[in-house]
Amino acid sequence: MKKLFTSEAVRRGHPDKLSDQISDNILDAYLSGDKNSRVAIEVMAHKEGILVSGEVTSKTNVDIKKIVLNTLNEIGYNDDKLLYNYKDLKVDVYLNKQSPDISQGVNKEELGAGDQGMMFGFATDETPEYMPLTLVLANKIVKRIDDLFYNKTLDYLRPDGKCQITLLYDDDKVISVDTIVVSVQTDEIDLEIIKKDLQELVINRVIPNNLLDQNTKVLINPTGKFVLGGPVADTGLTGRKIIVDTYGSHARHGGGAFSGKDYTKVDRSAAYYARYVCKNLVASGIIKKIELQVSYAIGYNKPISIYINTFNTSKISEENILKLISKYFDFSPSNIIKELDLKNTIYKDTTCYSHFGKPNLPWEKLDKVNILKEELNLFLN
Repeated sequence: MKKLFTSEAVRRGHPDKLSDQISDNILDAYLSGDKNSRVAIEVMAHKEGILVSGEVTSKTNVDIKKIVLNTLNEIGYNDDKLLYNYKDLKVDVYLNKQSPDISQGVNKEELGAGDQGMMFGFATDETPEYMPLTLVLANKIVKRIDDLFYNKTLDYLRPDGKCQITLLYDDDKVISVDTIVVSVQTDEIDLEIIKKDLQELVINRVIPNNLLDQNTKVLINPTGKFVLGGPVADTGLTGRKIIVDTYGSHARHGGGAFSGKDYTKVDRSAAYYARYVCKNLVASGIIKKIELQVSYAIGYNKPISIYINTFNTSKISEENILKLISKYFDFSPSNIIKELDLKNTIYKDTTCYSHFGKPNLPWEKLDKVNILKEELNLFLN
């Protein structure tokens, strides 16, 4: 059956993603001074400035206002024409310490989960990154636009923007790109120039030729104009791009955001570990695609449940896959932190262009593939 599927990605200067970057930069600052810091930072980017709130318990002091302004400057909000210049913005900070009711369940000899909830992991052999192609292509487009912005190849670009990719599938096989939607903030400039430049310097460089055909629709700034952008045009919030951050709607989401949260928050750490498990299982050849759900109770050091869906792509039963997961993977919060080295992770490296599919991140390692291949051979023989 032929079907269409769409994923979205956003640029670094998108108001929500801007908020994520501030949250993770603050988190990194606390962890660099005290690796046992407990951090949950939420940021709102509004037309007058930035509001930082949340809970922090740490032995180190952090200049939050400086981090906020440096982040805005780095992203590109440093020009008066944007109507949002970091030099003139107000920064409000409202922080509390972590609730003692929570910390008593987390700060134990055997670390307990920092909250209740469910997290999902996913992997597919559709791409070398073991990520869905719709999301891979969307991320590559916004990353390419950001590169052209920061190296000033297209000096009329502004920081905000997003992209959507719709692929045509025949069952699970990609046939072609059906639609590309790119909305990019620019100076006042002729739309035809923008379309020509983005087609030549972005789309033709990113999308494989074999996926483009006469039926592919390319929609660039479809309203006709995108000059006013960033937090002046649309308030940004930490954690509002959770589908962009994960698998582009190809897998379900438990609801918890990642950015601004330290490694004891299973919203983040268990989602990373679930990805690690899924990627190793797919890379081993046991399955072609898998979604995994894990759930926790606050303060408990073991998950309540683990569920998998292999979409009828597995060479062995799901029951046996669950046995392999139990044998080779440990979802306890303390093990996740240790095995993925989460106390030493630089979280700003995760924030943009999805938290998965980047080879330098510890949950993307494929260190369990060989042993899983051996187990597969035992099952098949």
